Amino acid sequence: MKLHAPILAASYAVLFAFANSADASSQQHRPSAAHSRHIAKAHQAPAHRSNVPFGAETAVAAFIADMHAQHGFDSEELQRLFASIHPNEQVLRAIAPAAAPEQQRSWQRYRARFVNARRIDGGLRFWQENAVSLRRAEADYGVPPEIVVAIIGVETEYGTNTGRFGLFEALATLAFHYPPRAAFFRDELAALLVNARDAGADPLTLRGSYAGAGGIAQFMPSSIRRFAIDYDGDRRIDLAHSPADAIGSVARYLAIHGWQAAAPVALPALVEGDPAPLLAAGIKPTLTLAELAHRGILTTVSGNEMRPAALVELVTPDEATEYWAAFDNFWVITRYNRSSFYAMAVFQLAEALRAANAPLLPASER
Repeated sequence: MKLHAPILAASYAVLFAFANSADASSQQHRPSAAHSRHIAKAHQAPAHRSNVPFGAETAVAAFIADMHAQHGFDSEELQRLFASIHPNEQVLRAIAPAAAPEQQRSWQRYRARFVNARRIDGGLRFWQENAVSLRRAEADYGVPPEIVVAIIGVETEYGTNTGRFGLFEALATLAFHYPPRAAFFRDELAALLVNARDAGADPLTLRGSYAGAGGIAQFMPSSIRRFAIDYDGDRRIDLAHSPADAIGSVARYLAIHGWQAAAPVALPALVEGDPAPLLAAGIKPTLTLAELAHRGILTTVSGNEMRPAALVELVTPDEATEYWAAFDNFWVITRYNRSSFYAMAVFQLAEALRAANAPLLPASER
């Protein structure tokens, strides 16, 4: 998964995904604060670990002291937990920037992994099986079913591929051996431990992505505490096994980040002139479509001229670059994963799902 006070109470259990069958061809993103780049090996079972356990590291001792002082954890119990895990080099390789030419970012290659017949077929089944929860989420949060289904489809292929990495070991590896984001991952590691304690779960049994996300919707530990909800009425938040909880939590997450009901996501754009200044401005919409048109960014659909948008480029090596005018809802999707590739894959999968599902709806709902 990224305002509200923690919503976990003693009567609730927050559950991550445990090791289950995972399709190695489907890959995890990692959420916003880590990497948006898609890595094929990210779901493979970890294989390479250091021989030195975390319990021997000075930084870990300081972290344990903080967890005792701030959250009341038993220091000896944390020492036992850390002594049982080791730095995982596969996690570090997975999160590292691409270097080889074959790993260069390619929109068409990325798109093909997510917008395809298998994900559309799986999405239609998921939609039909969870239609009541999806309709309720749209009524509660204004997020259409196809967007929620597409996010879950991109994240875990509808809950079938939630990750095999030990979350405690993965987050510890990133917290203490990945300096670029060490502070972020230390906070997530702390949230994981608090979540596990509140749920009465053993941190060593929790499974998810190499970057620490877990469950059907791949929420980071801190996002579970801030955004996840019980949506099936069983008085516990179970993002590992409850599609309803995942659906409600995804819709709530998007709504809190500013999703606008019945508003567009993006439009194809034709660029006349140099797009560099507009691309450098980022993907947060600041100029209206009319203002973008004065700067050579043209779209074919009228009626949104006064709506703020930003220019997004989708690059494929040796092919023409795609340009899109992206609206606020596109930016909201990037709060889930801060990647234009990710947001566009979600949008295009959602559009394909909506088109495929339309014939299955009553005429009054089409």
